[in-house]
Amino acid sequence: MTNAQQIDEQDYGQLERVDGTATLRFVRRIAHPTETVWRALTEPEQLAGWFPTTIDGERAAGAPLSFGFRELELEPMEGEMLAFQPPSLMELRWGDELLRFMLEPDGPARCTLTFTAGFQEFGKIARDGAGWHACLDELAHLLAGEQPPVSAADHWRDVHETYLERLGPDAATIGVPEEWERLHGPADAQAG
Repeated sequence: MTNAQQIDEQDYGQLERVDGTATLRFVRRIAHPTETVWRALTEPEQLAGWFPTTIDGERAAGAPLSFGFRELELEPMEGEMLAFQPPSLMELRWGDELLRFMLEPDGPARCTLTFTAGFQEFGKIARDGAGWHACLDELAHLLAGEQPPVSAADHWRDVHETYLERLGPDAATIGVPEEWERLHGPADAQAG
């Protein structure tokens, strides 16, 4: 049984298409208070444990941002902080995608994270959706103080298959960067 088969069906991003734009919406219930999760979403030391890039720049609406890849030898992406309302909302332009993190309390020591990723290019939704799925799973492990059971690349491979099935071939016309394959091996390699 692969990790993808063990994942709760609700953990997968749901595709929403409105007026020519495509968005993946992830809703995760987290057994930690809003303030704890907010720190994991915004503090550089914690971001390093789950987010694919650094987030360099002021944490304020309108601030320019730069995103440096930790593992890949790619040029940093530029972006902007669109909204920053601690401890409930962070919205940013991440390259050509719009990312929105919204936290809502869900009981005394729980919260709900709603994460959306908006895409201009439909052809990379399966690839990036699997990536965001794996990142959110790594966030859960970070918050629990656990090491993920498999590498991020292997977990991506597991869930990528499901995103390909769910979203279809039009959502997978853009593959992973060559730098990623040099570091992690072919995208279609069997997970270990």
